[in-house]
Amino acid sequence: MIDPHTVLSAIWTGLGHDPAALGRVELTGAEPVLPSSFAVGTAMQASVAASALAAAEVWRTRTGKAQRVGVDMRAAAIAARSERYLQIDGKPAPELWDKIAGAYPCGDGRYVRLHTNFPHHRDGVLKLLDCAYDKTAVAEALKDWKAFDFEDAAAKAGLVVAAMRTFDEWDGHPQGQAIAALPLMSVERIGDAAPRAWPESAWPQGIWPQGARPLAGIKVLDLTRIIAGPVGTMTLAAHGADVMLVTSPNLPSVAPLIIDTGRGKLSAHIDLHDFKGRDTFTALLREADIVVQGYRPGGLAALGFGPEDAARINPGIVYVSLSAYSHEGPWAGRRGFDSLVQTASGFNSAEAKAAGIDGPKPLPAQVLDHASGYLLAYGAMTALKRQRAGGGSWHVRVSLAQTGRWLRSLGRIDGTRAPDPARGDVLDCLEESSSGFGRLSAVRHPATMSETPPHWSRPSVPLGTHPPSWPADA
Repeated sequence: MIDPHTVLSAIWTGLGHDPAALGRVELTGAEPVLPSSFAVGTAMQASVAASALAAAEVWRTRTGKAQRVGVDMRAAAIAARSERYLQIDGKPAPELWDKIAGAYPCGDGRYVRLHTNFPHHRDGVLKLLDCAYDKTAVAEALKDWKAFDFEDAAAKAGLVVAAMRTFDEWDGHPQGQAIAALPLMSVERIGDAAPRAWPESAWPQGIWPQGARPLAGIKVLDLTRIIAGPVGTMTLAAHGADVMLVTSPNLPSVAPLIIDTGRGKLSAHIDLHDFKGRDTFTALLREADIVVQGYRPGGLAALGFGPEDAARINPGIVYVSLSAYSHEGPWAGRRGFDSLVQTASGFNSAEAKAAGIDGPKPLPAQVLDHASGYLLAYGAMTALKRQRAGGGSWHVRVSLAQTGRWLRSLGRIDGTRAPDPARGDVLDCLEESSSGFGRLSAVRHPATMSETPPHWSRPSVPLGTHPPSWPADA
């Protein structure tokens, strides 16, 4: 395995940051911290640390003061399982998974994984299989399919299904080869714009407000769902940004994820398929500093809100795109989630082999999602800092599959596996807060910062709680 400090250094200097800042970071703990043959703790620790250090560097730019950053590996790994530990009013959160979601053997002996948490994905799978909404019926119907054939048929129908591959098979696949040619993430200038002033220029005498965090006054539009994107924007909120989650009133959602990752955010409903909705969103966009979107490549561009569109509407914007399989290769437009990317790209097969079992074995956390979320926040703050220093509009790209390839590069754990931590084992990583759903007990932010501790000042609320306009104090 690679030392976490070396991993963080590569991420940090890879985007052109000053190596001297790494001397202000303390990384504690060691692998293994979760029951996996992969360095999931290292991946989480490094991605959390990169985002926290970026926030600290923004704060240093704005105030002239440096601060210390700390990330414990166990705390970072527990954060990658936040949805598992969430409680509301002392009771477990609503069930995350649909009853037919999961992995199944096909008629050729290979496995496929179905993601059916959204009703239209579930109904599409049942229609394709021509079977009842029952796990046994699904298993029986899949015996008539070959895994790769079902994967292809599902993709053509706009569904989310992945066939299980080995690492060798994925590396030989055109999509695996496309991802192998990409860096972990990218931050690219996509247009000209003058450097923007930091928001304190509007404060009396430019005096830094007491208790203000690194991203104070920065406005973020959040068009993401499920885990990776919402974790990224929740991280920006933890560092003081005003984050507005924008969702369509017509789209389904997964309740526990909205509750967990909605901390720190405003939440408004806008239908971008409606003329009035697009006008409302454009007004929000004109005042935003950062836009984060997690729709499949080209989805928002078709509605007039792709990266180049946003840069035209609001020169100097930082636009962040999150995807499942990256923006390159034959699967660039394919829908996907963490569990499916794990399956398609070899992790389920490799974990099973390491554990000596048949069939797929998932990683012990949605680590591709969570690590991508912190990397997304890191990239957004990197681009924000570049914009303030030299101008331009910027495009940040992150994908679950690129994060997965990076995780593979960190090495494997031989020998003893860590135990699987139950909720009672992680109480020291939890915090309580009020919300629009009841009293929450949830995983707190895993980084420590000596001057601006990350935290969420706004409670998690039901979707559409707020009007689609920036509040006066934002």
